[in-house]
Amino acid sequence: MAPQTRVKERAEEQSSAMSADQQTLIRMVANDLHRLNQSVMKAVDAGVSVELVRSARHHGGDGNWGDLLIPVIVTQGK
Repeated sequence: MAPQTRVKERAEEQSSAMSADQQTLIRMVANDLHRLNQSVMKAVDAGVSVELVRSARHHGGDGNWGDLLIPVIVTQGK
C-alpha cells in the first residue's frame, strides 16, 4: 500500500489566511506535488532511484520565493 503524503491536506490547512486566488494556486501546487510523488514512487518501483534537487530559487520581487527542482536519476546497473 502506498504511503499517504497528506500534501494536499497540509497545504489547505496552511492556506486559511490566504486570498481565494492564493488558495487556488496553492491547491494547484499541492495537486501537482501529489502527482509528482506518485511518479517518483512508480519510478522507484521500476528500479531507479530519484532525488529531487533544488536547481534555482524563483524570487517574486516582494520577498516571496519558491524552490525550483530537477530530478537526479540513478539506475541500478544489472
